[in-house]
Amino acid sequence: MSHDHDHEHTEPPSDLELRVKALESLLVEKGLVKPETLNAIIETYEHKIGPRNGAHVVAKAWTDSEFKQALKNDATEAVASLGYCGRGGEHLQVVENTNDTHNLIVCTLCSCYPWTMLGLPPTWYKSAPYRSRAVSDPRGVLEEFGTRINEKSIIKVWDSTSEMRYLVLPQRPEGTENWSEQDLQKLVSRNSMVGVELARSPEQKDKGDK
Repeated sequence: MSHDHDHEHTEPPSDLELRVKALESLLVEKGLVKPETLNAIIETYEHKIGPRNGAHVVAKAWTDSEFKQALKNDATEAVASLGYCGRGGEHLQVVENTNDTHNLIVCTLCSCYPWTMLGLPPTWYKSAPYRSRAVSDPRGVLEEFGTRINEKSIIKVWDSTSEMRYLVLPQRPEGTENWSEQDLQKLVSRNSMVGVELARSPEQKDKGDK
């Protein structure tokens, strides 16, 4: 399974993606949906609802101990206090990375994903190889993303469902003790909130998701 993100868009679309595109074309052709409406929805999830919401939650947890505890106690309620609510009433659970434990999120049955926090799921998250190997060989999957976890650390894999979605709270990078919440958000990537990567280092803060 390859996770070379610079080339993931060269993969042929899945059968499900082809069906969705055909349905979109039919709806537009029948005049039931306007192309600009579809584009607006996609734009919203990619750039407004997208990973920036999750980054806001993570950065606030890094800087606000009370919010962090509330997030661990009841993530659904905690993120709702910031104005973020799930699309279908699903619950959210936050799992925290530590020096001894690393968390990885997957959906083995389909591609359940915390859209409100992370926006549209990436192609690799929905792929069958990721969904199977995240469970059978999580350490190998992490290494393919360039993420190496201490051999003594435990890797916990969390299987999302339509009722429960998970979000990884990555460890705060060293050297950011005096950073503002806004600056810390730049270190939080979508991939770090899925668990396939760590939070960015201060030197990587301007690097975007692929």
